Amino acid sequence: MHTMEQDYRTLFIEDTDFYNSILLGTLLPQFLWVPLPRFFQTWLRNYIGGLLLYFISGFFWSFYIYCWKRNVYLPKDSIPSRRAMFLQISVTMKGMPWYSLLPTISECLVELGWTKSFPRINNLGWIAYIGYLAIYMVIVEFGIYWMHRKLHDIKPLYKYLHATHHIYNKQNTLSPFAGLAFHPLDGILQALPHSLTLFIVPVHFNVHLVLLFIEIIWSSNIHDCIHGKLWPFMGAGYHTIHHTTYCHNYGHYTIWMDWIFNTLRDPEEVEGNVM
Repeated sequence: MHTMEQDYRTLFIEDTDFYNSILLGTLLPQFLWVPLPRFFQTWLRNYIGGLLLYFISGFFWSFYIYCWKRNVYLPKDSIPSRRAMFLQISVTMKGMPWYSLLPTISECLVELGWTKSFPRINNLGWIAYIGYLAIYMVIVEFGIYWMHRKLHDIKPLYKYLHATHHIYNKQNTLSPFAGLAFHPLDGILQALPHSLTLFIVPVHFNVHLVLLFIEIIWSSNIHDCIHGKLWPFMGAGYHTIHHTTYCHNYGHYTIWMDWIFNTLRDPEEVEGNVM
């Protein structure tokens, strides 16, 4: 067992070093990052990777819906101003250094062998890999739903943390750039179920990292106010209702938790919703 743990640790470290060298080695001269301790190398990689995903997904999607397809998906008076988008970017930039700590700490804990994570699919086999991934996703959906809901229900948490995000409460103030415009602690709390579930369910290390960074793209998408009708996914149509009613559609990727806990509101039932 000890040998297996050592083998796992070696593979985890090899993966982390590989990702660090790919991103940092491509974008930065070696003298800026090679001398850094591994923890700070990993944090820097997560920080830069997060910034790239945030700006690429935000700019691409904003250009597509506000310029290329202008007035196709949204009426002119629903398009957010540049000032609103710059404010969202500013709030996100304050939080991004702190958001990047969560995956960095997760990777350190994985390397130390404190989690149930595994480095290669053949460690468990495809059937177990898929089964555990499904369980992982259900727990993450449950955890994020209740974390989000409690950020609304517990008044001090809402006032001092989550209200920062809910100043964007109309179609002409929501944009893809609002996806990560949180108080830093709020953003970390809502992503925390991803990391905590590593201690409960065996999940592939690389899949965990990919899912964390997909959060950035997903968050951009669900703040564009366009109802994509991709049932059972919790798309922008559902999330726009959350920003206008404050008490519905707390869910994450899917509508299931809201359906189970009776907080679901369908955008097609809301008069005046942009379709």
